[in-house]
Amino acid sequence: MNVLLTGGAGFIGSHLAESLLQDGHKVTIIDKFHPYYDYKRKKEQLDRIFSYANLTFCENDLLDKESCAPIFHQSFDAVFHLAALPGVPYSFEQPLEYVDEDIKATINVLTMAGEAGIPHVLFGSSSSVYGNRDGEMSEDLPIQTVMSPYAAAKVSGEAYAHMYQHVYGFQLTVFRYFTVYGPWGRPDMAIPKFIQANLKGESIDVFGSGTARDYTYIDDIVDGMRLALAHSKGNQIYNIGSGNPITIEELVQTLKEIFPDMKVNHAPFRLGDVKQTWADLTKAKRLLGYEPKHSFEEGLRKTVQWFIRHER
Repeated sequence: MNVLLTGGAGFIGSHLAESLLQDGHKVTIIDKFHPYYDYKRKKEQLDRIFSYANLTFCENDLLDKESCAPIFHQSFDAVFHLAALPGVPYSFEQPLEYVDEDIKATINVLTMAGEAGIPHVLFGSSSSVYGNRDGEMSEDLPIQTVMSPYAAAKVSGEAYAHMYQHVYGFQLTVFRYFTVYGPWGRPDMAIPKFIQANLKGESIDVFGSGTARDYTYIDDIVDGMRLALAHSKGNQIYNIGSGNPITIEELVQTLKEIFPDMKVNHAPFRLGDVKQTWADLTKAKRLLGYEPKHSFEEGLRKTVQWFIRHER
């Protein structure tokens, strides 16, 4: 297939690009290197895939529709829209930036895909759209009160995706990712921050207690997207997670087994944090054959090993 991928220099995007290229697909990446985190890190993420002959990279801003529209008219079979401004805490500091990067840019992608006649649009959303809930989170739950401007932007992105699907008739697939970690993990996320702090001999900051996250290893996230590209029918929303929430206390204890001298600072809950996330994977398993392959312990150890090799 000929695949267009926005945000391909990011954590999830670069892993997806590498997997698609290994599968023999032709991949075109659009990314503008937003400075939310270090340009050098994003450049390194791209460098590892530049050797593939079927890769094209375009440094373009999706907010500039005029410059991006010609790229969309290159007979693509599908577009993965993963470009977004991430991060809950920062979204409270700069909420209008999320309107630009996560809503306006998404509207541009959807309209350009529709105008170019791209038959399949796959949109990267987030488990944050579920808000603060107890128990498993299934795709048919009604969207209620979200907890951050970031989450609100993702809800808006989903709404626009469904609306433009109706207008243009493309096939729509929405992914709700649950806390993703692994090699090249985003440096503002808890697991990378905790690992890097330990490697430097610094203490870690734990916000609140009793919280739990459905930590999902990056390879499992990519598998879910590849399966949807190959097998999804109609217009669907899929949870892509591990289905196994891990408490912050369990995370700290597992890290202490790797870093026995780890020092922990306890702090209050942060604004916008939810108590727990827990992916109901019934739909993805039934319709896609999705099955996460990495246990939390295995994925965490692989991630630590990568950081040790990369950071030293």
